[in-house]
Amino acid sequence: MSDSTATYNGVEQQLIQTLVPVNALTSDHLESLMRGISIESIFAGQVLFSVGDYDNRHIYLLSGRVGIEANGDTTYCDAENPDCRFPLSHHQPRDSRAVAATDCSVIRFDSDQLDSMLAWDQASQYLILDIADKRDMDEDADWMLTLLRSNLFYKIPPMNIRRILDKFEARYMSAGDVVLRQGEVGDSCYFIKEGTVGVYRAENERSSSDLIAELGVGRCFGEDALVNDTSRNASIVMHANGVLMMLKKQDFFLLLKQPIVSAVSFSEACLQLEKGAKWIDVRTQDEYERTHANHSQNLPLDILKLKSRILDRSQNYITYCSSGRRSEAAAHFLTEEGFKVSALADGIEQFFNSHRKMFFPG
Repeated sequence: MSDSTATYNGVEQQLIQTLVPVNALTSDHLESLMRGISIESIFAGQVLFSVGDYDNRHIYLLSGRVGIEANGDTTYCDAENPDCRFPLSHHQPRDSRAVAATDCSVIRFDSDQLDSMLAWDQASQYLILDIADKRDMDEDADWMLTLLRSNLFYKIPPMNIRRILDKFEARYMSAGDVVLRQGEVGDSCYFIKEGTVGVYRAENERSSSDLIAELGVGRCFGEDALVNDTSRNASIVMHANGVLMMLKKQDFFLLLKQPIVSAVSFSEACLQLEKGAKWIDVRTQDEYERTHANHSQNLPLDILKLKSRILDRSQNYITYCSSGRRSEAAAHFLTEEGFKVSALADGIEQFFNSHRKMFFPG
């Protein structure tokens, strides 16, 4: 995220960059996350959440003071405290009550959306490093990197990122070729690897088509066909010789299926740890330094491709993250590399309070 003066719905990017793990998102996904999000004013005495609430929200304190009530005690959190870079007492269901001690401002994010985007961003970064490490893929590297930064695919399980690239087919086109016709039923989308295309649209069946846009390398068109049974709303014509990468609708739906990953429950993980297995924490360094399992290694998913060189293929490992999304992706990738890895089902966050002795800080 290069422009530190940018704003999202009135929220300065510089402020957002202090929030963990929001600060780990790419600029495209951060912009998507911030749509409809704004700073919320809270009055003194107002309750932010209560014990037992399951609001599925990351809540960050931006200004003011909040009291966190738990087990009969109240601790106070001031916005200036570095701890407020992290979401307030984030456990689901809530194990504490938060009350504004002064007038405050907060910002709330959908936890699932944030976690999904974070898992996708970091898994795609793993693959980017993998591509950079393979000289035979140099020719395809640019369009692949553009594809991985597209918001079109973030709902696909991160473990399937490698398969996305395999599903695209190259189509070699000449200037003047009609790629799509307005009104026809769509069954595929296209990324422009080489060349340019013109987008033409007619007001009705009797009128002529007018050029409304020209698209170049790295742009995508026809993506509505992947998720909707609608007809094409424009015609696409090649303006220069080029190469289009095509993804068929049926292949897109196959990519939405969750692959099978070796997963273990928390109790099973504890038994494996007693037998010599080791924890791998694949969250960001900021998250790890806040709280982590004792004796765990921090190998963030986005740089796991590089860090995996220090792992032992004869050793059993258990990956974990907050929800299970990033750890499942990590276990999948490492298993493909020949390591013996399982993922902790549903993530570690739910066990922080009930098994404090197993975590640092306690």
